[in-house]
Amino acid sequence: MASPQDGGFVTLSTETVWTGRRVSLERGRFGSPDGEEFEREYTRHPGAVGVIAVDDDERVVLVRQFRGPMGRTILEMPAGTCDVDGEGPEATARRELAEEVGLVASRWQELAPLPVSPGVTDQVTRVYLATGLESCETERDGPEERAMTLEVVPLAGVVAMAANGELIDAPTVAGVALALRALAARR
Repeated sequence: MASPQDGGFVTLSTETVWTGRRVSLERGRFGSPDGEEFEREYTRHPGAVGVIAVDDDERVVLVRQFRGPMGRTILEMPAGTCDVDGEGPEATARRELAEEVGLVASRWQELAPLPVSPGVTDQVTRVYLATGLESCETERDGPEERAMTLEVVPLAGVVAMAANGELIDAPTVAGVALALRALAARR
């Protein structure tokens, strides 16, 4: 049944075309408000988290990690897939921050759930602000994480890095903008 939120579009059917380790490819059949039926393919994703970790000097910890679909390393916030059964998003964010960059935080704030690319996937990345940082042991998993490097940069300079093309990860840019707003509200 259509609702005002979906603009009168309805899902008529869905089928799983392919299933991988983390995602599946779906084919959906939809009806438009004017009665036209159409198909779209998209990926189903369990969701992800990202962490804007800000230290006491208002510097943010970013990672430079190889991303296969892009064919190169990308500068981004520490992030990970919500792929542990029974683990909530904040617990996943805490785990990813410790595993990837060796940090724990005493203060956590969810900034926003961000759809990554709503035309091709249902993936939503929940972005958290982590402050009150302390070091811990890392436990990097997989070749990409083992090869990743850390970059600690002034939080206020991250938007300029995006503007000059040095930082292209959209959830990181949005997360930093939201973190700047949240930190300003604390003052």
